[in-house]
Amino acid sequence: MEELTQLSARIDGVGYALDTFYLLVMGALVMWMAAGFTMLEAGLVRAKNTAEILTKNVGLYAIACIMYMLCGYSIMYPGDFEGAVFRNLTTFGTGLVAAVDNDLAAVSGGDASYSRLADFFFQVVFVATAMSIVSGAVAERMKLWSFFTFAAVLTAVIYPVQGFWKWGGGFLEQLGFADFAGSGVVHLCGASAALAGILVLGPRKGKYGPGGAVNAIPGCNLPLATLGTMVLWLGWFGFNGGSVLRISDVGSANSVALVFVNTNMAAAGGLLGAMLVARAWFGKADLTVILNGALAGLVAITAEPVGPSPFGATCIGLVAGLLVFLSIVMLDKLRIDDPVGAISVHGVAGMYGLLVVPASNADASLGIQLLGLLCIVGWVFVTSIGVWLALRYTVGVRVDEQTEYEGVDLHECGLEAYPEFTTAD
Repeated sequence: MEELTQLSARIDGVGYALDTFYLLVMGALVMWMAAGFTMLEAGLVRAKNTAEILTKNVGLYAIACIMYMLCGYSIMYPGDFEGAVFRNLTTFGTGLVAAVDNDLAAVSGGDASYSRLADFFFQVVFVATAMSIVSGAVAERMKLWSFFTFAAVLTAVIYPVQGFWKWGGGFLEQLGFADFAGSGVVHLCGASAALAGILVLGPRKGKYGPGGAVNAIPGCNLPLATLGTMVLWLGWFGFNGGSVLRISDVGSANSVALVFVNTNMAAAGGLLGAMLVARAWFGKADLTVILNGALAGLVAITAEPVGPSPFGATCIGLVAGLLVFLSIVMLDKLRIDDPVGAISVHGVAGMYGLLVVPASNADASLGIQLLGLLCIVGWVFVTSIGVWLALRYTVGVRVDEQTEYEGVDLHECGLEAYPEFTTAD
């Protein structure tokens, strides 16, 4: 009998170690998405603004890690506030302390299935992803330090509050709102914050002309943008696959395999959908549209990558690719200047992903999905525009016209990414 007990404990220990290792590796893949966002955005902005966009992306990642450690994780995972709307915002860093205590308890015979510190690492790279969405949308005309200030607020409070509503046991979770890996909690959150920022900033000089004219402002490095997209595609396997949270039993392993396949197929469907609509609209296969189509498919499947069949996931991605193209065209008509298409990719495709969940998940309700969507957009947009306006009327958010004309690299960073080739345009 004692031998059976020891064998059972050993098996449990192997499962704990395997699931912890899996979560850490998937988190590392998601962290690599920061490189994807960095390269994608650097390729889609003009050469004179490249160094600043690189600085923003590496800087926001560090800020997100620190602010989420200090208070964001405690707000998002309070433990004793299931079903609530708001968490006490004064528990500075207690969530991470609890994670350490939980791991120590597991060593002495606790019933945890994986390390809470591994969970913290997996969650912190998600919040950095949400903030990365904002970076590209406000590119080429925002003050660097105003952006970093907003990044601190979003990752410390704005993101964790709505994350708690779903993943921390808050009221959306209790109502049955479905968002498996974050079409709403991560991507729609980032897009809502980005939209608020764009509305406060205004468009880049020369983007729009009289009579509804829309002037294209090409990016400086499409090979880099393409590589960034492929890095994001790879990282998304960690984003969705890691959200299964374990792999040590047959059911979980099969779910992980299905999530990987569906994630890949949705991206392929999104790319194809965007390529076809671009060919029909422009008569050409526009590379930037194609790249955004793949990303839109990935965002859309993120809400429910376990429910659909691979063919269903491909169809979900295909529709997302069509929608992202139409959204980009519509936003330009509305004179909402988004240099990288972040609002269309992460916002429109994120909303679509949430609303299409009931098609493959019989337990999901369209009404509850719509309610969750509205709650996320309402909270993030209103709080974000408040922060943006506070920054605008204190330190300012937009660089002056001369700086925008010459490029923010020299003025904000003191160097250029391509010093031999940079020209003001």
